Amino acid sequence: MGKKRAPGAKGTTKLEHRLTNDILFKMVFQKHPDLLKRMVAELLGIPRGSIAEFEIRNTEIPPDIFGDKFCRLDINMTVDGQRVDLEVQVADEHDYAERSLYLWAREYSSALQSGGAYAKLPRVIVLSIVDFPMFDAEGFHSEFQPLEVKRGTPLTDRMSLHYFELPKIPEPSAADGELKLWLALFRAKTEEDIMKIEEMEVPVMEQAIGAYRAVSASEEFRELERLRDLARHNEASALANAERKATEIADAKWQGVVADKDAKWQGVVADKDAEIERLRAQLGKGK
Repeated sequence: MGKKRAPGAKGTTKLEHRLTNDILFKMVFQKHPDLLKRMVAELLGIPRGSIAEFEIRNTEIPPDIFGDKFCRLDINMTVDGQRVDLEVQVADEHDYAERSLYLWAREYSSALQSGGAYAKLPRVIVLSIVDFPMFDAEGFHSEFQPLEVKRGTPLTDRMSLHYFELPKIPEPSAADGELKLWLALFRAKTEEDIMKIEEMEVPVMEQAIGAYRAVSASEEFRELERLRDLARHNEASALANAERKATEIADAKWQGVVADKDAKWQGVVADKDAEIERLRAQLGKGK
């Protein structure tokens, strides 16, 4: 049974970590691939019972997540022979369309084995859950494929880019089906948002929330977050020190330039003064 809020309870409790946190997102679904499989079926719009082959291909959290603030975690899967990449993007950096296209190209090109035939390349699907509006449209789900501009004829079925815009999701209900509930879980920012989903008493969502709570409270997750925060702090400190040293060097060089210019100018002035005195002396002799 879902948790119930006390009657008349007010206020909000901000979540310490949302499911959009990439480390948390990856850990939850690493540890619960059954939940991932069920969610991916909803994102792809296919019956979950129709998936015969399901494999997570990148189960590890790479070490560069702790040293590169631009590194993001995604989940690469094989779903019935198709390559599926799932990524969550929180910040609108105004280049996500290009980034997601790069993700597709990376997956597609890496699937070609040496000496392999192009015709045997698999279908590659990129599923992007984004926490900002991307398109000038009301719907929260958009799918893109390469089409002929005038006729709308598809070029190939090997490319599919899906975008799920969290701000556009209407308030879900238990009758809506699981897709909106999954996306509502990603959108949740407060404990009250989580409890609204729990109150619908949808078993799979209760399992997902339980998994989210367990992982977000785990020492393993907190240690990984601590290490990344430390790496970011060290990187910021190193950058600040580098900028300070660069400023000091630039100031020293500028002072040297100024001193050199002053010395040269003083020399020019001294020469001019000497020339004036010489001319004055000549004029005095001529009187």
